[in-house]
Amino acid sequence: MERMKNLVKSAVLALGLFATASVAQAQQKIGYINADEVFQLTTEFKTATDQLKTLSDAKQKELEGMVKLLQEKNALAEEKYNSISNANKAAIEAELAILGQEIQGMQQRVQEVQKVAQDEIGKKQQELMAPIQTKVMNAINAVAKEKSFAYILDIGTGAVIYYQGGEDITADVKVKLGIK
Repeated sequence: MERMKNLVKSAVLALGLFATASVAQAQQKIGYINADEVFQLTTEFKTATDQLKTLSDAKQKELEGMVKLLQEKNALAEEKYNSISNANKAAIEAELAILGQEIQGMQQRVQEVQKVAQDEIGKKQQELMAPIQTKVMNAINAVAKEKSFAYILDIGTGAVIYYQGGEDITADVKVKLGIK
């Protein structure tokens, strides 16, 4: 009999906790968005991407020019090496030593220019993308507040491994940003 009372009390307590949890759950709206999708649809992203491509292309062209000069020096060195004879051996070896130093210096400059270019492109990317990220986050926050959401989950990042239902605010954020 005592066991039956405890079982009934436990069932009532569990039912009460479940009902309380259901009410608490109903009070916290959860929405989701693919923020990266919205980010990439902004006009600012397209402009920034075009600027980064222009900068990248210019740096690539500069590097290609340096590599072409390096290849020409290598070809010259190979040509001189192939022209060695007993009569000109000392003179050609001296020229090859100088060319070898030039080639080594050019290789180092190519590596330095490549690193500087990567750094410059990375800094420019951060400079161009940060304001866009801020704008998108501000729009997400505004929509979340307007619609009384407690949580907005970004399903585009892969950080959310489980979600059930919720409300997709992607369309609302696009409207907020003027994206069609």
